[in-house]
Amino acid sequence: MSKTIRIPDAGEKQALYKEAKVKLQGLLDAETDELVIMASVAAVLHDLMPHYFWTGFYRVVGNELVIGPYQGTPACLRIAQGRGVCGRAWETGETQVVEDVHAFPGHIACDARSESEIVVPWRDGAGKVIALLDVDSTLKAAFDEVDREGLEKLHGELQRD
Repeated sequence: MSKTIRIPDAGEKQALYKEAKVKLQGLLDAETDELVIMASVAAVLHDLMPHYFWTGFYRVVGNELVIGPYQGTPACLRIAQGRGVCGRAWETGETQVVEDVHAFPGHIACDARSESEIVVPWRDGAGKVIALLDVDSTLKAAFDEVDREGLEKLHGELQRD
């Protein structure tokens, strides 16, 4: 069964991010393996959020981003630093919120149905970017400051030393 993709209002988004936090903290209570944490984050967020179409991570491996773990359709396997929204987030170390991916210079169209995107740098306890949490929506302007704050806060609460 496919989920109905819709953009929740700000209050609903905030409630959903709080629900995700509770679920993930319970699920990952003593977990330290970053891959397990990333897989759980992708699964919980993808299941909860009605505006998410593709939810996953690109891990920093050497001088490129490598896919996985994720929920959704097949996507680009490797991304160079500075390329596309993920590459830009890695290069700058800052969250990227893109209302219209087709207007983003150098956007990589892994799935033509994607219309908007948010990418959050995922850091280790020392502050080094080890991955990027990438979320796409089939709706334009699906992501905003509520999503940025919700995802950045969630990462901070799940971050391991």
